[in-house]
Amino acid sequence: MTQDSSRAIAMAQRVLAIEAEAVSALAARLGAEFRRAVDLVLASHGRVIVSGIGKSGHVARKIAATMSSTGTAAYFVHAAEAVHGDLGMLASDDVVIAISNSGENDELLTIVPLIKRQGGKLIAITGNAESRLAVEADVHLDARVREEACPLNLAPTASTTAAMALGDALAVALLDARGFGAEDFARSHPGGALGRKLLTHVGDVMRPGAEVPSVDARTPVLDALLAVSRGGLGMTAVCDDDGRLVGIFTDGDLRRAMEKHGELRGITVAQAMTPRPRTIEPQRLAVEAVEMMERHRINSLLVVDAAGSLVGALNMHDLFRAKVV
Repeated sequence: MTQDSSRAIAMAQRVLAIEAEAVSALAARLGAEFRRAVDLVLASHGRVIVSGIGKSGHVARKIAATMSSTGTAAYFVHAAEAVHGDLGMLASDDVVIAISNSGENDELLTIVPLIKRQGGKLIAITGNAESRLAVEADVHLDARVREEACPLNLAPTASTTAAMALGDALAVALLDARGFGAEDFARSHPGGALGRKLLTHVGDVMRPGAEVPSVDARTPVLDALLAVSRGGLGMTAVCDDDGRLVGIFTDGDLRRAMEKHGELRGITVAQAMTPRPRTIEPQRLAVEAVEMMERHRINSLLVVDAAGSLVGALNMHDLFRAKVV
């Protein structure tokens, strides 16, 4: 390893250590002001507007996105655009989160009186509790850092990391207070893998009953074998005269019947099937079907309604196609 490479790694380690320390120090400073910030947002019937400029603007945009995806309606407004008309979207029930390490940003300070006049509430995230922005805010969250990770102590590095972490902490505290769960998260991410897993039900991906082979318990095993072959599922359902499921006949049941009886002529499905098979209802989540199949090491599930009547079937291939697995 060259001397330049060693220096690069040492510099990177220094940056990570400084930023880790900056985030760790935030935890010790959390207290009444943080609780007030959470309560302020929860009490609001409006939205959260997150604003900043420069690197703080990028942090603000990310915090707004995190809040929006975790149950708190939020959007980003650039501080420079806010003073040129964009603050017209502010309503009296809204909460503004203003981010500035110095707390002396001219654009943000310009909009403070406008926020107050509209009746909005202001949360400031700054690195200076004595700054004008911190003093004028309804709640101030202290995001100061001992030093920037930049060797010149100039480029926003540790300070932006701290502000972003504090914003994440606020977003997650609000998520918890609202009882926001995984299904709520999936509703705001319907195009992602989580959305597919949490919003897909068995009824959405199962093969309907008309496509599921079915025989009655009196059927000869050899005839049931033909039904298994035609169905392409490696099994056939066994139902009574009213369509209620009473068993399942699979390739494995066939092998066991051959080992037990030798000659299959004269053997009925009732003598070879697996009674009371594992089933699932169509309104259950597809991920529950995956969990059941994996736990019991089976590849197919029959789907029944509340009365126990066969309404469909699904196997792992169906779940793979639906990208639930």
